[in-house]
Amino acid sequence: MKIEKLYQIVDAEHEGRTCKDLDDKACQRVPGNFLLICASLIMTKLGDLLASPKIVLSWLLGSAGAAPGIISLLVPIRESGSLVPQLAIGAWVRRHPKRKGFWVIGSVIQGMCVALMAVSLWTLSGNQAGFAVLGLLVLFSLARGMCSVSIKDVQGKTIPKGRRGRLSGLASSVSGALTVVIGLAFFSGDEDPTLAFYTLLLALAAVLWLFAAVVFSLVEEEQGETQGGNNALKDALKNLTLLKTDAHFRAFVIARALLMGSALSAPFVLLLAQNQSASPHTFAAFLIASSLGTSLSATIWGWLADDSSRKVMFKGGLFAALAALAVLAVDLSQISSNIYLYAGLYLLLSIAHAGVRIGRQTYIVDMADGVKRTDYVSVSNSVIGLLLLVVGLISAGFAALSTHAALAFLGLMGLVGSIWTYRLPEVSE
Repeated sequence: MKIEKLYQIVDAEHEGRTCKDLDDKACQRVPGNFLLICASLIMTKLGDLLASPKIVLSWLLGSAGAAPGIISLLVPIRESGSLVPQLAIGAWVRRHPKRKGFWVIGSVIQGMCVALMAVSLWTLSGNQAGFAVLGLLVLFSLARGMCSVSIKDVQGKTIPKGRRGRLSGLASSVSGALTVVIGLAFFSGDEDPTLAFYTLLLALAAVLWLFAAVVFSLVEEEQGETQGGNNALKDALKNLTLLKTDAHFRAFVIARALLMGSALSAPFVLLLAQNQSASPHTFAAFLIASSLGTSLSATIWGWLADDSSRKVMFKGGLFAALAALAVLAVDLSQISSNIYLYAGLYLLLSIAHAGVRIGRQTYIVDMADGVKRTDYVSVSNSVIGLLLLVVGLISAGFAALSTHAALAFLGLMGLVGSIWTYRLPEVSE
């Protein structure tokens, strides 16, 4: 009874009458499953923030004396490594009627990898530490890919339409708020945090992933469809034809590709701020801005995505593009060198990126049911993983000319993506 009352906080307006796409047995389990999945996601999302390659891992390897070339590989490996293999992982997961076990295993592997990263940084230095972290990050990303495929299928079978967006949004908001507290507590002083402090952050992140695995194992999942799961590699390659035969799915993948600038532009905003000031306060301001952007907006984006995930993708992409171009305009015009102005624009970019992420996650889950949902997720993630490498190389080429050129490229790409997204069909009704 307590669980049901707690669940009614997020389901008050419908009083539980929302199971239009679930059977009666699964519907009865929605309150408990919602809270278990939400708790698991809060822990892993907080772990993601505490072990962020864009901020924490880059700062750690820099302190350890690793070469800049090694550090530059962190974000591409983390993102593409978790997305590209999903074409094959999705077909493999589809062979099993229950998929929560894949998420549990993936979460355990991620926790162990982050723990070993902390050990490596304690015991190694220089490029040795860098290569050790990169190797562990490859395995971490593969496990992350397995979790990404399985979580969407588990949500589709346990959480009804109209509640999936707010599940992701609530988890992102709580984890973001907790990271803001950490940032305020530890980065408000005048001294630069020590290497020991950052490795403790990684150790805490590792524990969170392991606890999340335990909680997620308690989710009550019904058996799902397993058709076509006999040959994972053959099915994975066959599923690529969806891009040719399914116009709706193809349009979604194009939209998602064009909107990836909301994530890729973030490091360039940070770089421009670092050119103004490389003090610990700059680091603290951006970490807090990133977390605060998520905590302030994710739940709102989630509620909006349940009404129209297409509109959330469109608005998030548009705001992200405008935020990136605004940073560009400020830096070129030299209106101000105040790092807090840059951090404020980064906050807007973080809010917009949260909308893009939650919108596309909700959109693809609502597009299809059963096996087709798993196919959509695995194909789109694998294709986007490859395109991330391509666009990353292109933006790196622009960055060789100037950071301004790279930011302009990504901002304009985001504008095109928002226009494309606006034309997508609605799937949330």
